Amino acid sequence: MDLLNGRLKLRHLVLVVAIEAHGSVLRAAEHLRLAQPAVTRSLRELEGILGVELFVRGPRGATPTLFGAAFIEHARSVLAELRRAGDRISGLADGEVGTVTVGTLVAGSNVLLPRAIAALKAARPGITVVVQEATFDAQVPRLLDGEVDLVLGRLNPIDDQPALRQITLYREPVLLVARPGHPARSRPGLTLADLLDHPWVVPLRQTALRQELEQVFHGAGLPLPTNLVECSSALAVRTLVRDTDMIAVLPELVARTDGEIAPLPVALEPVRRTVGVTLPDRRPLTPSARLMLDHLREQAAELTAPQDDTPA
Repeated sequence: MDLLNGRLKLRHLVLVVAIEAHGSVLRAAEHLRLAQPAVTRSLRELEGILGVELFVRGPRGATPTLFGAAFIEHARSVLAELRRAGDRISGLADGEVGTVTVGTLVAGSNVLLPRAIAALKAARPGITVVVQEATFDAQVPRLLDGEVDLVLGRLNPIDDQPALRQITLYREPVLLVARPGHPARSRPGLTLADLLDHPWVVPLRQTALRQELEQVFHGAGLPLPTNLVECSSALAVRTLVRDTDMIAVLPELVARTDGEIAPLPVALEPVRRTVGVTLPDRRPLTPSARLMLDHLREQAAELTAPQDDTPA
């Protein structure tokens, strides 16, 4: 099948990606600001070119067929590369402007990323930084589609994602934290079992940190606390710990740089967080994204450098 004979148009690629994303021809037409008959006609034209049905239409919308799912995957890649081409040309033409989109995880770095953004903006104020927070599973399709330049946070396994690569920035312990006046602090010889009667705020079930936390309790022969809140917002976690008797798990850099919460004397070994960047393996970074990566590396090195406490 020759798709380079001039019959296949860029609008066909945009069309099928929009239908898949919005779930119906009508909603895709509204998104593209086109009349529904025009979208339907273009879809039929594309199916005629390919000789297969791309979507099954039903009362709940349009669902990709096996052929449709395969074609949409390639359409997304082509559109992502075209977006990259535009960004790269702009970046090469004027290194002072551009956009970098950083995907951060719900257990992402609340210390590293703001520092890297501040450093980047100080050096290149014309670069726009977009930050999108989501779970790793939600970030991967965006990264592969080119909607996100890089993903920052705790590194997740990518053995089943050969199109991705990772760069480790640093490793840090994960600590149990509570407010300074928490009643558990008055108990001598505090243990993990002593904390079961208190309320907890824990990561979502699909996160790696939640799984490792459950392994710690299991290894200690303890059940997971029953009085708990599952939360993906770092700001909400901090507020709950600060204003209530809830206990939470936070990375050491966050726990030790917030004056209104403090670590509890209960170790969570061997839970350690490997923070890094996940990147598309075959797609080069835009100039703006490359600059962001450079600043992330520099700020990570500063954050983890040994502190010299020797008096001057």
